[in-house]
Amino acid sequence: MNTALYIARRYLFAKKSTNAINIISTISVLGVFVGSAALIIILSIFNGFEEMVLKMFNTVTPELVISPAKGKTFDPRGAVFNGIRKDSRVYSYTEVLSENALLRYNEKQSVGLVKGVSKDYLKNRDLDSIIVQGKFLLHNSNGPQAVLGSALQNYLMVNPNDPFTPLQIFSPKRGMSTSSVNPTDDFMNLSIPVSGIFEVQRDFDNVAIVPLSFARELLQQDINVSAIELDLIKSGDADRLKTELQQQLGPDFEVKDRIEQNKALYNILGTEKWAVYIILTFILIIAIFNIIGSLTMLVIDKLKDIAILSSLGAGKKLIKRIFLLEGMMITLAGCVFGLFVGLIFCLLQQKFGMISMSSDNITIGNAYPVSLRWQDFVLVFITVSTFSFMASALSSNLSVKNINNLNQDL
Repeated sequence: MNTALYIARRYLFAKKSTNAINIISTISVLGVFVGSAALIIILSIFNGFEEMVLKMFNTVTPELVISPAKGKTFDPRGAVFNGIRKDSRVYSYTEVLSENALLRYNEKQSVGLVKGVSKDYLKNRDLDSIIVQGKFLLHNSNGPQAVLGSALQNYLMVNPNDPFTPLQIFSPKRGMSTSSVNPTDDFMNLSIPVSGIFEVQRDFDNVAIVPLSFARELLQQDINVSAIELDLIKSGDADRLKTELQQQLGPDFEVKDRIEQNKALYNILGTEKWAVYIILTFILIIAIFNIIGSLTMLVIDKLKDIAILSSLGAGKKLIKRIFLLEGMMITLAGCVFGLFVGLIFCLLQQKFGMISMSSDNITIGNAYPVSLRWQDFVLVFITVSTFSFMASALSSNLSVKNINNLNQDL
């Protein structure tokens, strides 16, 4: 067995002559234990929030979207687009025609984005999860229906349960001048009932989703579309397909994945997590550097042992290594126990939802979300190991300071 490791292990479990050394060592272990457990729990909760938010956004965000590099619309006819439609990796091929328009309900009006979608849009099985009122319905026996975002609904005070009051949508007529005596003659005006209200996030909730045929009539676009949204089968490789499509379509088109469509969201989620990690790491560093006090007192307690080891031929490197390993074992013991307790807490939170986001009642549905990732455990262990080594190295230098004088005293 390694001599330095053997002696360090004996010192770790041996009774100290001064009780304060045991107390300070225990405090050091508890500080690292609490810091490690808190860090892994907070990171796991942020992972849970990230997955929850992205799942909600991914409901209305396709895996890939094809849009023109210049201009607003393009002709979706052609061999390349027909090939994409027939690609076995593509689960849904949705043609989208969208434009800002004036929406009016009773006496209230607001500008919003009218998004016309083809039938494949309804292949998304998660659409019902974002509905807060009514149903996600774009067609029924009476004709086309609209689904409004909650931001528009709140402003216009739309009642989806009222079938007798439709939503009016105004869009400028193509090729018309603005010199008409009656300004309303310059606008295409169509009415459509509202079947449901969805809610995702403010940027998405200012949208009215309508059938593509309705949007074509409103915007007077018989052929062109604004974008093509693609969702793949479960085994589909979005990155690979994106690269292939960009090569086939050339510089006139842009092919974006979910990260590129929601850059701001992904940046915010990543920044918040790393900011919390840095803050908690500083707290953990304070706990780790308590080991300096513990090792300093241990060195003082073992001065006679150090002198004896030196007289027996132990070099300064061996003596320093003993106390370096001593400090590493103290902090890593706290880290391992902290990670274990953090793991148990996260598993219990996932299964039973012990801590709720609301104080009304505790159910798994409204409990804080938790997602465990092995990378976080490795990150916390490496963080603790790095600063533990630094603190222990500083303390171990004290063990060989004035070692020559100790030999003479002995």
